[in-house]
Amino acid sequence: MTDHHTYKKIEIVGSSKISIENAIENALAECAKSVRNLNWFEVVETRGHIVDGKVGHYQVTLKIGFRMSNS
Repeated sequence: MTDHHTYKKIEIVGSSKISIENAIENALAECAKSVRNLNWFEVVETRGHIVDGKVGHYQVTLKIGFRMSNS
């Protein structure tokens, strides 16, 4: 084990018909399927799709930080 950690950031977009929070949870769940050592996230953008004057679905752009292997 080293005395420091190195991280990498990626950007992903999650969506949900239910809520912004659910869009975040969906994005993190999908990301966790292929990326290990997830440590933090930052919401950088929130938007949505409008259908017939109402929210069709929410979209949330996240920056995901994860620790590099062996770091």
